[in-house]
Amino acid sequence: MAVFCGSKTGNDPLFIQHAQQLGYLLAEKGIDAIYGGSSKGLMGAVANAAMERNGKVIGIIPSFFTQWEHQHTTITELIVVDDMHTRKKLLYERCDAAIILPGGVGTLDEFFEMLTWNQLSIHNKKIFLLNTNGFYNFLLNHLKKMQEENFLHEKIDSRITILENPELLPDYLF
Repeated sequence: MAVFCGSKTGNDPLFIQHAQQLGYLLAEKGIDAIYGGSSKGLMGAVANAAMERNGKVIGIIPSFFTQWEHQHTTITELIVVDDMHTRKKLLYERCDAAIILPGGVGTLDEFFEMLTWNQLSIHNKKIFLLNTNGFYNFLLNHLKKMQEENFLHEKIDSRITILENPELLPDYLF
């Protein structure tokens, strides 16, 4: 499962708690965590938690980020690529589904590209949005507005499953 999230932890302690819960859950269910390769922020929290429970964690990071984001050196596999496009392509190719946790513009970029490719039938992978403490409420309202204004080809909830807690994820996977 691809995990898209911030390389920072954000202000709400629940963000990091949910990231850790997700890492534990993926490891316990035998689901590979495929993510951006950082040891910092929510990315690091997911990876560390999965590794604590003997999970498989694959990080994919562009070479120029190895100085900025502090690549994770104790995960199962770290793949260093040339650029962001290659990173995203590999993340999409290697996952069966994706979950989006709180993050910044990079997280949104990955989310919208995955959603766009899904809508265009480039892939049909499940997309989950972890709406920790309402983090994505404004974005979800905007997506609904796009739907109301007839800018979408289908209802937004036909492509995204919104979760308030990572513990709900297995209900949709098995």
